[in-house]
Amino acid sequence: MVTSTESAECRVPPSAGAGHPSAGLAAEDAATYAGWFACLAEPTRVRLLHEVASTPAGVSIGELATRLGIGQPTISHHVRKLADVGFVTVHKDGTSSVVVVNPACCTGLPSAADAVMGLLTQRPCCPDDLPGDVTVRPMTDEDWPAVRRIYSDAIATGLTTFATEVPPRKTLDTQWLPDHRWVAEIDGTVVGWAALTPASPHEHFRGVAESAVCVAEGWRGRGVGKALLRTQVIAADQAGLWTLQTSVFPENRAAIALHHSAGFRTVGVRERIAQLGGEWRDTVLLERRSETEAATSCAAF
Repeated sequence: MVTSTESAECRVPPSAGAGHPSAGLAAEDAATYAGWFACLAEPTRVRLLHEVASTPAGVSIGELATRLGIGQPTISHHVRKLADVGFVTVHKDGTSSVVVVNPACCTGLPSAADAVMGLLTQRPCCPDDLPGDVTVRPMTDEDWPAVRRIYSDAIATGLTTFATEVPPRKTLDTQWLPDHRWVAEIDGTVVGWAALTPASPHEHFRGVAESAVCVAEGWRGRGVGKALLRTQVIAADQAGLWTLQTSVFPENRAAIALHHSAGFRTVGVRERIAQLGGEWRDTVLLERRSETEAATSCAAF
């Protein structure tokens, strides 16, 4: 019998990935990761976690038993082990015990592997397998209606932003860096946009910017985001921006993977950073350091 559980910890330790790789992995972090890896040393648990993670809305113990061809008592035992380290949570729905993946672990577990393997250096930019039908160009005044419509699409998903309504054009025009606004077109239709916002007004952070990428409803999964992000990153490097950063909800695994492909790395998970719809939400902080280490100026500021 599996009882309901609260969300257990499955976080990347704050020190993980900090500093230079030569600093080594802290003993406390190593112990945390060892606990995670030990839990997954049982093949059945790996299969079980895969099934749960592939069903974000949750799946019952009975359904897991059917999918894996394993008895419910055995499934319940392994679910308890996964819940103990925070990979999953369990709640009651009527008479059924429903297992749900902990979104933070979708980020924490891959980041743990990166930390252990020393993959803390800058990843290359960027993927070359871009869609042939997507054209990226600078944003113009005529694009604003489409840009704000696509922004609305992003808000509707509940997975991309804390905003609940589209900001006025004047607000966005003031916030976004003039030389770092892009739109993507397919057959003449604007299907996505990307923009950079200064991370801080202070001179010391003149080369740090917040990245935003939005793709229109109905056009996702076609490489639009990949084409936009590639253009944005290359232009930022050329302009002397030394760090790009972005925050993504842990549930938005596609966005996290997209940014990793463009050279971003996961810095960590910020717990309960802000509320959306009255609920506290976590975000994954990702950043990309320019390959041009000597970047000392930024003409856009």
